[in-house]
Amino acid sequence: MSTYSKLNQVYKNAKILPLYPNSRFVLMSDCHRGIGNWNDNFLPNQNLFFAALQDYYRFGYTYIELGDGDEMWENRNLCQIIQTHSSSFWLMSQFYRGQRMHMLFGNHDKKKRSKKCTNGCLKEYYCESCDRNVELFPGIEVTEGILLKDERNGIEILLTHGHQGDLLNDILWQLGRFLVRYVWRPLEQMGFRDPTSAAKNYKKKKRVEKKLSHWAEKNEVMLITGHTHRSVLPDPGEVMYCNTGCCVHPRCITALEIENGRITLVKWSVLTKPDKTLYVGREVLEGPKKLKDYFTQVI
Repeated sequence: MSTYSKLNQVYKNAKILPLYPNSRFVLMSDCHRGIGNWNDNFLPNQNLFFAALQDYYRFGYTYIELGDGDEMWENRNLCQIIQTHSSSFWLMSQFYRGQRMHMLFGNHDKKKRSKKCTNGCLKEYYCESCDRNVELFPGIEVTEGILLKDERNGIEILLTHGHQGDLLNDILWQLGRFLVRYVWRPLEQMGFRDPTSAAKNYKKKKRVEKKLSHWAEKNEVMLITGHTHRSVLPDPGEVMYCNTGCCVHPRCITALEIENGRITLVKWSVLTKPDKTLYVGREVLEGPKKLKDYFTQVI
């Protein structure tokens, strides 16, 4: 199945969330949370992630994770990932309890779509500090797509991971997982790059983004994905393909914010005050830009 056919299917079956003038959403992708070992790419940025989510929680945002939140190709045990990053999962559970969190699956955490996973580790986890099981995301539905829809003016924003139609990352994802887990992972320790990864292979990244952009242009729907790890926020009048970036950049995490009818690309990183003390700060990379300016058909 081609990327275009698969995205059409995701669009058709997407869970619809209303988009109001005062809506606040924060979109992140590709956290790749691991088990705290040397190849846990999330580990250096876990404090940035926690600090950013604290801010978004305080200001009433709904958190949407666009897939590959957990690195389940290199690691078999999701429960171990949750134990390792229990503080992040605890904070996400606060969003979920307030009905302010939604989770999509990507190619690296596709197993989260199964009932076995959602009724297992994602339902509750063992809290060592309180010596008992604690609820996490009971009843959560991990989907492939979400459609943010403004019924007043026809604005539609499709959220998905962005791996759709990619042979090794979608159709043959189990083979891709095998290659990463048993072939490319040990080779990367010797300095080789994984050619199956859109995030690490520049030519593959460009091919994926070209297909996603073409779908968005053809369907006149704003498409927001992750997967390639490269953040994108176009200007109004350009193709409506956006990308959240990722949470595993060497020195920052990136996100897309939708607030009061505007969209903004931001990054969170460690900054320095004049007195040389360090703090976690938010910087605007692009925007804010009015959503209605992207849609020529908006009334």
